[in-house]
Formats: sequence, structure tokens, C-alpha cells
Amino acid sequence: MSSAKRARIQKTTIADEHDEDMDSTDDFSQALSSRDLYLDTIDRHMLDFDFEKVCSVSMSNLNVYACLICGKYFQGRGKTSHAYFHSMHKDHHVFLNLHTKNVYILPDGYEVDDPSLDDIKYVLSPTLTRNQVAGLDKNTTPSFDLNNKKYIPGFVGLNNIKANDYVNVVIQALAHIPSFRNYFILNDFEEQGRSQLVIRFGTLIRKMWNPKAYKGQVSPHELLQEISNASGKQFRLTEQKNPIDFLSWFLNTLHRDLGGSKKANSSIVYQTFQGQIQVESQPLGAAHRDIQDGQVLVLDEDRPIAKAMSPFLFLALELPAAPLYQDEQEANIIPQVPLTTILNKYDGKAVQEVNGVKKRYNITVLPRYIIFHIKRFSKNNWTDEKNPTIVNFPIKNINLANFTTAEQAERVGTHYDLVANICHEGQPGAGKGTYKIHVHHRGKDQWYQIQDLIVEDILPQMIFLSESYIQIWERKSKSKP
Repeated sequence: MSSAKRARIQKTTIADEHDEDMDSTDDFSQALSSRDLYLDTIDRHMLDFDFEKVCSVSMSNLNVYACLICGKYFQGRGKTSHAYFHSMHKDHHVFLNLHTKNVYILPDGYEVDDPSLDDIKYVLSPTLTRNQVAGLDKNTTPSFDLNNKKYIPGFVGLNNIKANDYVNVVIQALAHIPSFRNYFILNDFEEQGRSQLVIRFGTLIRKMWNPKAYKGQVSPHELLQEISNASGKQFRLTEQKNPIDFLSWFLNTLHRDLGGSKKANSSIVYQTFQGQIQVESQPLGAAHRDIQDGQVLVLDEDRPIAKAMSPFLFLALELPAAPLYQDEQEANIIPQVPLTTILNKYDGKAVQEVNGVKKRYNITVLPRYIIFHIKRFSKNNWTDEKNPTIVNFPIKNINLANFTTAEQAERVGTHYDLVANICHEGQPGAGKGTYKIHVHHRGKDQWYQIQDLIVEDILPQMIFLSESYIQIWERKSKSKP
């Protein structure tokens, strides 16, 4: 007699004797739960819910179950389903529905509801309460995975499946912006009917901050698949792209999928990152057609000056040209420039020539989080070029008062602290270099350097020595007089 059939007979017997011996029945039922329902065959080390939820045989994403013994995904649980055949051929009997989180015993087909399965269901879809979310940045207690290896929730590595390091650094940066992160952790986007891109991004953020994970790293595979689909194969895991291009596309797509419009604050994306600059422009004019090197451009106040307000999600900063030739003594010297110097473009005074038009910029709305894109890469007729200039900046309390209006400075404050620093190492061109990120643990006041799966602490003094490419700064609360 099979163990499943024996379990059903024993259950019937227990039901008949229920009134005679309640206590002994409860004890016996608990024994059956662990011994005869195959729950002791579950292997948690084999479970990985980070991959796209499709059947490993039919590649269908409908009605998919995970085998809790080997971790593979199969469609259905009927007598002609792939999961049913797997249970018969491999003698694996416990299956989890990846959508409903119900657990079934196959081939018998009955449902199991046992408290010992709660941790598996939690890892499949982690949830955090508002109190837990409020304490994420204060938590200094490490967690431990199934192998008793220590990890810090939120500061976990992301798998580089092939060439997706440019996506990993952007995800890490966004996962450490508190208001943005909290929004995606606390909302149930599936219930709201949002796009798969929004749903999968929210799921990945929750997994990164999961304090009860089975392993101390997360695979972004599910999100990467949807990024490829949603972008029309523009951003793929098999080909390295520019992270600023991906960040721009990703934020704008999230904004649209969250119901955002052109209005300010119409989505969490605009609430977090959108600022505004005033652009003053004037044709170059015949008197300035031949611009000499070093000549300072100014706007002619006697001629019409066009003014326009332009919203932005990030600001581009140009580096000064690196020296073409160096003498023998200066061969090892790397050029450096302060961040405030390349920010002078937005001081409302400096004038630049862009395609025959003189332009002057000034920030009129400072966002809660401001993103700087330091333009390192350019192309000539033959190859890609990279400017190696190091940008010097303070980690905390940078003052942007010189780059905005007095009214804006008085209203919201102008001091910012660094939140994330994405940098590039290696040669220019796809696949010739790597991206990594520096992020700050607020509770421990410790900086970490993350490069795909590698997470290591770093001294704050070492951060500005890297070739910064994208930076995210957080505006400090305006101090009361």
C-alpha cells in the first residue's frame, strides 16, 4: 500500500475516533503531517525563486508550480501535466503554486497547509510591514542564509548573468533611495494592475531587503527578461550598454507605467527626481562666428533673449578636456577637477555655445534627489574615447546655492549628501570595462562597494578616487534658524 493511500486511510480512522480521544488525535495528525505528507523530502538549498516563472518543459508561464525537492518549474498538476509526470518519474511529491502559494502533494493531488512551509512562501514573495520598512536604514543586525553565511539586507550582490552589470548598478542605486525604495516595497502592484516591469522591480527590491533569504545574493533574471521585452530588446543581459541610457529609459518607463503624466509630482519618479532649469538662449550672431580658444561668451543684453523652463531627471556635467601630451615627469599624473567646477555650467552666469546658439542655465527647482551624469565617453571617427579625469567632491554637505535661485535656496535648502556613486573601470566601449557602485549604510555609517556579487566595505576617502560616472545626492532637511 502506498504511503499516500495509507495516509488517507489513517485520516479517516482518526476522524471516526475524534470524539473519543481529541488529544491523541491532534498528536497523531501532527505526526502524519511531517512523516506521511513528504514534507521531510523538501530541500530548501535547491530552491531559487529569482528566475522567470515559466515551465522548464513547455516554457509556458500559466499555472506554474515549483517542485520543492529539486527546485524546477513545471506547468499544471492534472494527470496530463508536466508536474504530474515529474512527480511520477522522479518520485518528487511536493509542489508549490508560484502564483497562489498553495502547496500540493502529487500525484495524489491534495493540498497541504502546514506552518513549516511558511518560510518557503515568504522567500517566494517577501513582504515587509510599515514598521519594518521604517527601520530599514537603522537596522545594524546582520542576517544569515541557509549556509549560515552572514549578509546585510539591502547590501547584497546581484548576479551578472552575462553582461548586465550596467543594469545591476542602476538597480542598486535606486534600491538605496529611501522614499523610492519604500514605495516599491509597500505597494501591491499586481493587485493594482500595473505593468510587469513595475511588478517585477518591486519584487526584486523586496528580495534585496529580505532579512530571511535563503542566500545572500539575488538574481535579477526575472526583471532583466521584462526589461528586454519592454525596451524592444534595446537593453539585454547579453550586451553591455551605457547605464545612463538605461537609467533614463527605466525611470521614464516606470513613470508612464505608474500612471504619471507631464505634470510635476504625478508619480513617485517625478516626486523623487524631477527638477527644473531655466534655459536662456540667443543666436550666436555674426560678431561671434569665429570663436577663439579661451574666449568668454556672454549674452548680448541688447538683443532678445529667449527663456524657457525645462524639467529634468538628471543633469549632464562636462569634464574639461584631458591633456593630449604629458612630459616624462607628468606621465603618471591623472587630471583632477572639483565637482563644483563642472557644476558652474548651471550657475546662471556661464554661457556655452551649442549648435550656433548661446545658452545659459540655472536650476530653478531643486529635486529631493538630484542625479548627476558625468560625461566621460565620447566618439571620434575611429573609436570610443574615455576621459579619465578624477572628480573631487565631499561625501556630505555639498552646497548647491550658487547654482540655483535665491528663492529656491531659501525655500528648500541647498545642502546635499551623497547616496550612490556609480563608476567605471577599464577601457571605453561595450564589454571593455566594468561598472561598480558605492552605497551608504545609514545605520552603521559605513560605505560599501558593490560589483555584481562582490560586496565589500570601503573607506569614504577612497570613493572620489574612482572614475565617477553617475551620482545621486539627497537634499538635507532645511535647518530651522
